[in-house]
Amino acid sequence: MTTRIAEDGLGDGSREDYTQDGTVDLKGHPILRSKGGRWKACSFIVGYEVFERMAYYGIASNLVLYLTKKLHQGTVSSSNNVTNWVGTVWMTPILGAYIADTYLGRYWTFVISSGIYLVGMCLLTLAVSLPALRQVGVFYCALYLIAVGAGGTKPNISTMGADQFDEFEPREKVQKLSFFNWWMFSIFFGTLMANIFLVYLQDNVGWSIGYAIPTVGLAISVVVFLVGTPFYRHKVISGSPFTRMARVLVASMRKRKLPVPDDPKDLHELSLDEYATTSKVRIDYTPSLRNLDKAAVKSGPSTPWMLCTVTEVEETKQMIRMIPILISTFIPSTMLAQVQTLFIKQGTTLDRSMGPHFDIPPACLTAFVTLSMLISIIIYDRYFVPLARRYTGNLRGITLLQRMGAGLIMHVIVMVTASLVERKRLDVARDSSISGGTQTVPLTIFILLPQFALMGVADTFVEVAKIEFFYDQAPEGMKSLGTSYYTSSMGIGNFLNSFLLQSVSDITKKNGKKGWISDNLNESHLDYFYGFYAALSLVNFLFFLMVTKFYVYNADALGLEVFPDKAKTQDDEGLKGCD
Repeated sequence: MTTRIAEDGLGDGSREDYTQDGTVDLKGHPILRSKGGRWKACSFIVGYEVFERMAYYGIASNLVLYLTKKLHQGTVSSSNNVTNWVGTVWMTPILGAYIADTYLGRYWTFVISSGIYLVGMCLLTLAVSLPALRQVGVFYCALYLIAVGAGGTKPNISTMGADQFDEFEPREKVQKLSFFNWWMFSIFFGTLMANIFLVYLQDNVGWSIGYAIPTVGLAISVVVFLVGTPFYRHKVISGSPFTRMARVLVASMRKRKLPVPDDPKDLHELSLDEYATTSKVRIDYTPSLRNLDKAAVKSGPSTPWMLCTVTEVEETKQMIRMIPILISTFIPSTMLAQVQTLFIKQGTTLDRSMGPHFDIPPACLTAFVTLSMLISIIIYDRYFVPLARRYTGNLRGITLLQRMGAGLIMHVIVMVTASLVERKRLDVARDSSISGGTQTVPLTIFILLPQFALMGVADTFVEVAKIEFFYDQAPEGMKSLGTSYYTSSMGIGNFLNSFLLQSVSDITKKNGKKGWISDNLNESHLDYFYGFYAALSLVNFLFFLMVTKFYVYNADALGLEVFPDKAKTQDDEGLKGCD
């Protein structure tokens, strides 16, 4: 549990008129609840995300085909170059979160990074448009400049959105529970626009206009965000979370031979008044990971690297407890990487005609991931949650880890489906005596629709739960770092996909064999590869069940206020992850 004390001397308004979670305005002054935040501020943040996602997926969705058609890369190399870049895009937020929490704050880190992002988009557009800049080096320089810019925007924009709701005000706390659902809704609405319109323009009009439009869209998104500046609530810079965690680990190691007092009150902690003056949140003691408690044992020098507060120890505990869950999300991110790589490559081999004069671009099928996710989120938020809430007493309907687990099961189903569909495609190709890599298999591209649509349903459970889980379970002073857990999950998952794809390709080509994955998909065996991924997903699900069995939620993040009697029962059972 956390403890928050309202500040004194807040001007003419009463304490109840000001936010109670430590948020301030851009100048660092306490902020009136009526002057900003909530959905009024979030509307600008969500508006930014719609245009930004359109810009990002305008590049990412069709990148594998640009690398194949314009840079003449093979199946494995083009797929790996996409996932390596996407992995970098999702890993750089760790640095962005560090800068935000330590030096600049979320707002200014975001503003500066969005400028770098925009420069990268402009350079990318010029690299595909001007003959003088149409070089591989310039193209990749632009791509990784975008990755650097995304590193500062990704961990801070969603966190800023969640910061607009004061958890110490009951109505705002309820509103916050739906924020991440609608946040993902905005992401996939922008993604849908990219997958339908921008991909078509890139395939049928030209890459120059196909990249210029998302660049303009990104510029519009930054303007939308800046317009909302007067309404935003901001969290005070709390210092480097890495430094605080390192102090706890070092201090506990130095005092490893000391006993931990039986009474937690004997451990070092600041008074409530001291926390009140610094607008920080105090965290009460919990009995888990007791070896770390030695960092707060009062013995020897009282320097920061020898003596930590209970709150600092509990912050470290909360971040460490999430690491096994984080590891279990790497494989789901690897599954998701197929949507932008091999799924699209499959589509290039099939009949794409829709009438006599129109061929659907293969990357447009990614729109069905978005559509199914949009529909699923609405059904989940409007119908499933209220129904489940009646039986569980949890404002979320089911716990975040239960929601994540349901998505992991769906990923197994997705990869089994993809394997069966690919088996059918290969059978038709063989029956039609098609073996050439450029020949079209007489089978409609829409046979791939189930695997795209099911991936969208799976992500309704997995991706929304991931971002909400890592944000909610992170301590108040480490929210950006918590969000970067989500982004690093995506990044490592993409890098892992590159490793697995290359390894499987190399291993299966030994002894002169054609291998499972080659440039000619009609002579490959993606059905075996997808089957391997289905088995990997099943093993990962079993690992997930094991680690969630021992996970204990932070009490503040459960949202059990609807039915207090049921809430108490769950609390007494230890707030276990998936029990």
